Amino acid sequence: MALTEAQAVSGVRQDEAAALLLKDITCTFVSRDDASQRYTAVSSTTLAVAPGEFVSVVGPTGCGKSTLLNIAAGLLAPSSGVVESFGQTLSGINSRAGYMFQGEALLPWRSALDNVVAGLEFAGVERAQACEQGREWMKRVGLSGFEDRYPHQMSGGMRKRTMLAQTLIRDPDVILMDEPFSALDIQTRQLMENEVLELWMAKRKAVLFITHDLDEAIAMSDRVVVLSAGPGTRPIGEFVVDLPRPRDVAEVRMQPRFVELHKAIWTVLRDEVLKGYAQQKRA
Repeated sequence: MALTEAQAVSGVRQDEAAALLLKDITCTFVSRDDASQRYTAVSSTTLAVAPGEFVSVVGPTGCGKSTLLNIAAGLLAPSSGVVESFGQTLSGINSRAGYMFQGEALLPWRSALDNVVAGLEFAGVERAQACEQGREWMKRVGLSGFEDRYPHQMSGGMRKRTMLAQTLIRDPDVILMDEPFSALDIQTRQLMENEVLELWMAKRKAVLFITHDLDEAIAMSDRVVVLSAGPGTRPIGEFVVDLPRPRDVAEVRMQPRFVELHKAIWTVLRDEVLKGYAQQKRA
C-alpha cells in the first residue's frame, strides 16, 4: 500500500516548512520516436525531508529513484504535482540545493582546487576568496596538499572527496546525493560514509540520499523510504531509524536494533527487488 501524505511527511513538524516537499508527483516520459509510447516513471508520490533531516530512499534498480532526485534539484519538471523547498514552490533550478552525482562530475582540465571552487566562481565570488574557501574545504575532506592534482592523478576516493567539497562549499540548505559511493571499494566507501556523517552532524542540513545499499541507508539515515518497482513507482514503506548518533557505519551494523531494522525493511523491499529483476530480464 502506498504511503499516505501524512506518513510521507512524518519527519516534518507541523510548525515548520519542509526543506524539500515533493507533493503528489507524477513523471511521464514520451518517446521521441513515437508520441503514443509513454512511460510513467513515478506516480502519485509524496515525499518530504525536514530541515536537518537525513532521509535515504531505496528501491529496485530502475524504479525512478534518480528521477525523484532530479525533480528535487529542479533539473526535471514533473508531469503533475508540486515541488516545494522551505515553503516556496520550486520553478526551475533549486538554488538552495547542492547535488552530488553518482558519476564523475569533475572537469578533467581543472585541478582539484579549481574544481572545488568552480561553483563559487560561477556565482561571482572573487578568485582569492573562492580559493581560500576551497583550500579550507579540501582540508575538511582530507585533501590538504592535493590542491594542484588533476582528476586523472587522483584515486577514486580522492575524486569523491573533491566532489563532496565541490558540493558543500556553497553551503546548500538541501544536499542531494545520488549513490555517490557506489563505485568505491568497501573500505573507502565506509570512510567516505563516516566523513559525510561527520560533516552533516556539524551543520545538520537536509539530505535526500539515494542508494541501492540497504546497510548504507540504515547506517546513515534518520528515515528510510522504500519505493516500489516501476513503472509508476511510489513510496510503499517508511522506517524511522532510531539508532543513536554519532554513528560509525561499520560498528553500527553490529547493533541488534540495526539487524531488526534491516529485517523489517528488507521484508518490504524484497518482493519489489524481485519484480524489478524480472522486468529487466523481460526487457
